[in-house]
Amino acid sequence: MDENQAGGRSLLLHVCCGPCTIAPLGVLRENGYSVEAYFFNPNIQPYREYRRRAETMEQLAAAKGLPVSFALVYELEEWLEAAVPAHAQGERCRVCYRLRLGETAAGAARGGFSAFTTTLLGSPYQNREWLLQEGAAAGERHGVEFIGSDFRPHFRKGQGEARDMDLYRQGYCGCVYSEKERYYKG
Repeated sequence: MDENQAGGRSLLLHVCCGPCTIAPLGVLRENGYSVEAYFFNPNIQPYREYRRRAETMEQLAAAKGLPVSFALVYELEEWLEAAVPAHAQGERCRVCYRLRLGETAAGAARGGFSAFTTTLLGSPYQNREWLLQEGAAAGERHGVEFIGSDFRPHFRKGQGEARDMDLYRQGYCGCVYSEKERYYKG
């Protein structure tokens, strides 16, 4: 049996970036989970930003002794095909959650994990209700339990630790829409 599957408390954690991983990782480990991280984020644009966040995730993983795997390809086109029409309906984030949590649930099933969750549940800037709905649906489709923990109370502490570790902290969620919403003042 793989060390990650010992005791039936193995968990695949979808990670969006290093700083947002700190608080959920701590909570999950405190609750007895053996955690492995999965970086699947085709929403992050431009590609240089994607690479920078992946490199920061590698830095954090090394510091925390966290096994991490990365999506083998950058699925930007798949994300755009799904998110652009959804944006017009006001559901771009929901579709983005569906893609990322669906892929994570599939990876958890393939890897023999007992459960999965996402660091997105730690952000006060994400739609928690949509995350819970999409996570539960993905878990049901793939036969893996979705853990819908509320990591938000630990968000500021995790961000403070990221600052202390001198990790790169991005200013927007990831996609071009979120970048515009964050910086465009027109």
